[in-house]
Amino acid sequence: MAQKTFIPLGRAPGDIARRSTQTDKPSCPYSTENNPEVMTNLAHRLGLSPALSFHDAYSLTEADLIALVPRPASALLITYPGSSTAESYYAKINDTEPDYAGFGPDEPVMFYHQVINNACGLIGLLHCTTNGTAADFIQEGSDLDKLVKDTIPLRPKERAQFLHDSDMLEKAHAAAAESGDSTVPPLGEEPDHAFIAFVKGKDGHLWELEGRRKGPVDLGVLGDDEDALSETALRLGPLPFLKREEAGGSGDVRFSCTVLAPTMEY
Repeated sequence: MAQKTFIPLGRAPGDIARRSTQTDKPSCPYSTENNPEVMTNLAHRLGLSPALSFHDAYSLTEADLIALVPRPASALLITYPGSSTAESYYAKINDTEPDYAGFGPDEPVMFYHQVINNACGLIGLLHCTTNGTAADFIQEGSDLDKLVKDTIPLRPKERAQFLHDSDMLEKAHAAAAESGDSTVPPLGEEPDHAFIAFVKGKDGHLWELEGRRKGPVDLGVLGDDEDALSETALRLGPLPFLKREEAGGSGDVRFSCTVLAPTMEY
């Protein structure tokens, strides 16, 4: 069976500011590639309750800017350039990681292998919306509800194939890609960015979910009162990731971050 190729949900931002330690610059500025409106519309179209939405995170280090995001935060979705640092790191750890075999209702987080070209944004969105507290906001009988129920009992390869074969996901993804602010590239052109999700699972742990990995990565325990945007969560997940990119010296440390959290004035 030929591998599917989707239109990317976004491209590496052309005007995004470099991450900076200066206090007058946001360390996670808005970009059209990880567009909260596009992601929210796609999530709601699939069946997530309007009570949750994606919001811009303008910083992951400055308390006054973090405070602008509604809480509690169910998940963070970070977009980053496909740098040589990231590619080398993931190639190295993938060689040492065991194959993931989790499935069923006892799985602490649902993990989706990405087998569809250019679907990293969609996979990231599914990781955010079908895990942790966000899963409680999936509307019964919706496409997302049916997808979760159909894929819970599936082993990783079967689950990935289910997503690959889903006409519903393909149509929803195409509509979202066309609705964004970014220029839609020709089919077959590889995007130069990737998506990674950080989610508080139903076991209270922070999980790193990236569809190209062999499986979910347990980053550690969060307290009952700590969400995905808490100081502990940031210290365990996003900040080490960003510091690694910066230390790699690629010169390209652009990124954007959206947070799945309560809808304002809902």
